[in-house]
Amino acid sequence: MNRLILIDGFNLLSRGYFATAYGKSEDQLTQTPEGLYTNALRVKFQKIMSLINDYNPTHFAVAWDVKRDESKRRELFKEYKGTRGELPPPLIQQYQTAVNFFDATGIPQLTVEGFEADDVMGTLSHRWSLDEMGDCFIYSNDRDLLQLLNKNVSQIIAIRKEGDKVYTEDHFRTEYGITPDQWIDVKALLGDKSDNIPGVAGVGDKAALPLVQQYGSVEGVYTSIETLDAKYNRYRKKLIEGEESAMLSLQLVKIEKQIPDLAEHSFEDIKLTLDYEKLQTELDALGLRIRI
Repeated sequence: MNRLILIDGFNLLSRGYFATAYGKSEDQLTQTPEGLYTNALRVKFQKIMSLINDYNPTHFAVAWDVKRDESKRRELFKEYKGTRGELPPPLIQQYQTAVNFFDATGIPQLTVEGFEADDVMGTLSHRWSLDEMGDCFIYSNDRDLLQLLNKNVSQIIAIRKEGDKVYTEDHFRTEYGITPDQWIDVKALLGDKSDNIPGVAGVGDKAALPLVQQYGSVEGVYTSIETLDAKYNRYRKKLIEGEESAMLSLQLVKIEKQIPDLAEHSFEDIKLTLDYEKLQTELDALGLRIRI
């Protein structure tokens, strides 16, 4: 049975970095004798090997984001992710070291011009499902990715003090009472401070999910705007004033599932065939003692 694991590359790397860099100056972070930082790499590579050992995937890919100002979403909304600060130099260096490491060891990785890692994973998981290739697991703590869940695609989410949880489409439907496809409608109304997606001002958790549960979508809400249930009276004016923002946000939160450059991409290219001797050599060069 085929099994695909998709890694949100920078999500995992940055979580590892900030978890191990908290309260430390840059010169206190672990480095190789050559001065390469490795604190985030240790976390990233340990988790990747753990996932490979635990899930025995036949196919595997690390998906990377393009730079923020190169994203197609920035073309739609120039303030997209505009509130984020500059990344720490040691984190940027470890991203490049990770890319070089995967190149050297043959672990598949993908970056597609104009698109983010979410879109790469969305396209690959969608094609995998359509082709009925088997199970697909997305490893990321980004809940935007819940929109990708289906009977074949699940998300592995790291929960503090509990460990990893495999979150399925059934889990999602039980928790939220909507389908994964409708998650984008909830997110479009809520917005996202982290990504600087505006949403509808004044419409929060207490209204966004119930509105989508009752009216099916953002479009359904606005089609029924003059006859909204009385319990939403306090939100009607906010929704009317925020319609343009909601429609923009809908485009921003929707993950692409059909990147043209990946339309003909062969799954053979992301088949996992590890050279354990080479893997060990590269880990040793970075001074990382990780069980493989």
